[in-house]
Amino acid sequence: MLECIENDVTFGIPTYIQDGVGLFGTEMKLLNIEKKHPNGEMDIRTQALGIFKILRFDRMAPGRLYAGGEVEMVKNKDDEDIIVKLQIKEHLEKLYDALGLDKLYSELPEDFKSYDIAHHLGLNTEQEYAMLQILSESERQETILLHLKQILPIVAETERLKDRVRLNGHFKNLTPPNF
Repeated sequence: MLECIENDVTFGIPTYIQDGVGLFGTEMKLLNIEKKHPNGEMDIRTQALGIFKILRFDRMAPGRLYAGGEVEMVKNKDDEDIIVKLQIKEHLEKLYDALGLDKLYSELPEDFKSYDIAHHLGLNTEQEYAMLQILSESERQETILLHLKQILPIVAETERLKDRVRLNGHFKNLTPPNF
């Protein structure tokens, strides 16, 4: 990490999925080292810059103590659909409201992109990796909207059930169903 700051270079984080390195990863820029720990670990603040595809992966880069390889940057098609974006915003507001995460919604920038919100949608690792591989903003938007339409009724029903359980003292120790 110190090398990134000293030389003002970016670094890549390949996806680790299903016990192996995936074909795609994210180019990162180190913004700040927030805290250095005595064991050498660091808390860092980063910014994602783009997506890359791994052409060659080396478990240890030549002359380094970390992995490396050869990558090619992937071009994303910026074909945003404003109507779908408005629908996503509407569904996000309902989701965050149901979960009591109003602050998260209020911090959503007006010009958000799918990558800005994908990590806050309750996607599992495989779904996030699939999202990383979609190279069109409008296709990612459609995927996000479909996901929100599927999970919103489940979240709403779960929250309704929790409220009912709170009102009835006989079920204080009831474990909610695992959807």
